[in-house]
Amino acid sequence: MNHRPRFVSADAVLEVLKWPEMIAALREVYASAPQARHSPRRVVARNDSVWLRALAATPPGRRYMGAKVFGFSKSGGTYAVILFDQESGALAGILDANHITGFRTGATSALGLDYLAPRKPLTVGVLGSGAEAQAHLAAVGHVRRIAAFKVFSPSVANRSAFAGRFRRELDVPGDAVGDARAAVDGADVIIAAARSRGEQPILFGDWLRPGTVVISIGSTLPEQREVDAGVVGACDLIVCDNVDEVVEETGDMIAARAAGIAFDDKLMSLSDLVLERHAARVRAARLPMLKTAGAAVQDLAVAELAFTKALAQGLTQEFPGDFRYKPA
Repeated sequence: MNHRPRFVSADAVLEVLKWPEMIAALREVYASAPQARHSPRRVVARNDSVWLRALAATPPGRRYMGAKVFGFSKSGGTYAVILFDQESGALAGILDANHITGFRTGATSALGLDYLAPRKPLTVGVLGSGAEAQAHLAAVGHVRRIAAFKVFSPSVANRSAFAGRFRRELDVPGDAVGDARAAVDGADVIIAAARSRGEQPILFGDWLRPGTVVISIGSTLPEQREVDAGVVGACDLIVCDNVDEVVEETGDMIAARAAGIAFDDKLMSLSDLVLERHAARVRAARLPMLKTAGAAVQDLAVAELAFTKALAQGLTQEFPGDFRYKPA
């Protein structure tokens, strides 16, 4: 049998995806308690200054299984998600995924924050002004009302543009500030979404105060740094999208372990958080952190949503080629 999958462009992805639906899709995924066999560890291939990462998953209860693949060189990077029908094994779709990573990470963080943050208007401190930082502030606004925000990034122009955009979109006070500590001072929520160019921490434990929720998403490889060991030491609950990957493969946690910081008894999976398996621990936490490395189940939940909506709205293109397969 011949089968022609559909292609979804980056513009179509932007057109169809909405934050409430993405957050709801991820809530369903983590409430299904995905196991390691549903979403095994990512694979990273390296060769000098280039690297390729692949994340695959067979999410329980979803129509599609698949993988996200992205490659980086000195010139930049490209992302793609490939979807297969779980019933027939047919290649169903290929998506330009250059927006999906930011969307799924922002939606995942918003989901975690919905369980960790008090139900009141929040002040937010943002470290970074790029796509991930923008996605996070937008997503957070769909689970809590934002009372005000401050943002720092090394580029004056970028942080000013960020502040201007979100003052308009959120209709709240927002300031671009000149250093990282000023951005997080007094914040109810800290969004760390910008590693330093020299892989030095940008957030420090002695800046934190009880009652703050920390979101850290920028250290996903052993050589990458975003928060210092003091942050890991100060936080009394560390929620991870994938506990093993966060602990063993992110530079921040590796550095904290090397510094003698004990954190094993602080760890909790995002699935356990969503299922409220340890609600008393969550209520008792005074300085929780959500630490993510990214997971294929996140990519596939958002990609399936985008694919389904794009199909329904006639926004896909037929892939120019036959894929021969034998239904199971």
